[in-house]
Amino acid sequence: MKRKKLLAMALSVVMCTSLFVGCGGSGSADKNKDLKLTIYCGLMEDHMVKTVDEFKKETGIQAEAVRMSSGEILGRLRAEKENPKASVWFGGPADAFVQAKEDGLLENYVSENANDIPEKYKDKDGAWTGIYVGYLGFVSNQKLLKEKGVEAPESWDDLLKPEFKGQISIANPGSSGTSYTALATMIQLKGEEAGLKYMKDLNANVKSYEKSGTAPARLAGQGEVMVGVSYLHDGIKYREEGMKDLVLTAPKEGTGYEIGASGIVKGGPDQEAAKKFIDFCLSKKGQEIGQTVGSFQFLTNTNAKAPEISNEIKDTKLINYDLDWAGKNRSELVEKWNKAIK
Repeated sequence: MKRKKLLAMALSVVMCTSLFVGCGGSGSADKNKDLKLTIYCGLMEDHMVKTVDEFKKETGIQAEAVRMSSGEILGRLRAEKENPKASVWFGGPADAFVQAKEDGLLENYVSENANDIPEKYKDKDGAWTGIYVGYLGFVSNQKLLKEKGVEAPESWDDLLKPEFKGQISIANPGSSGTSYTALATMIQLKGEEAGLKYMKDLNANVKSYEKSGTAPARLAGQGEVMVGVSYLHDGIKYREEGMKDLVLTAPKEGTGYEIGASGIVKGGPDQEAAKKFIDFCLSKKGQEIGQTVGSFQFLTNTNAKAPEISNEIKDTKLINYDLDWAGKNRSELVEKWNKAIK
């Protein structure tokens, strides 16, 4: 009898404990469901959609994302500074994040997952943290090159050849982080005066200035131009999607690169949810999502496995790109570029 009584008491304790734990978990899930996150996104739309979907599944937090170029996001955050609509900036070159930090638009947040990311890929104060790295280069249409008897460009100066007149697409550095990386790269390679002169000379061969940095690679794949100045991983993406005429080359004198970043908008709603999203996109799982939808950048988390298909560009010669300088001089350089090409 005594044994039965003890057993009944033990079962009672277990049931009460389970009930308590169950109620605690349910309360946490319910709390997350009450959170809603708005994200401004500067990377490929399919990468954005997949990451947001996986985040919602994992956390129960409601989230929506809006795709814009880096320049557009920066402009939107400036316009909304007194009443932010979004809480997270996800993706796009860190140059623009540096400018946003200077403008007081970002909150400092150091995620525990940032411990797995090398110092060179993150802001020392936590204003932004890198999630991927991409190399700038040339994405060319091999069929068009062959028809015209032209070799794919292998240096920045090759783009100035008369055979490329009206056959080059590049984005506008005022709207595109990709193209701003190209502008800052040229200034760092040649100096300001010679670099701006180069951009003026290049203008004579440019068919179109696109809003987004991914567009030039796509236009080359569609046969609308011979060469698109873009990130090389975008060229891989379009080639894998069926644009088989694409060939990738990188300038032999060296090229700039992006650190794709993420950060929290200062004063944005639901900061708790924003921190959870940053934690997620810095994690191994969060970083490996991109390659499942054709985003083939190198990754910053040392535990994350980079896409093997990108090995073909891993030996690209890089310059010692001064990210901090590029970010702090962004507005001034874009204005000087506008004047130079007129």
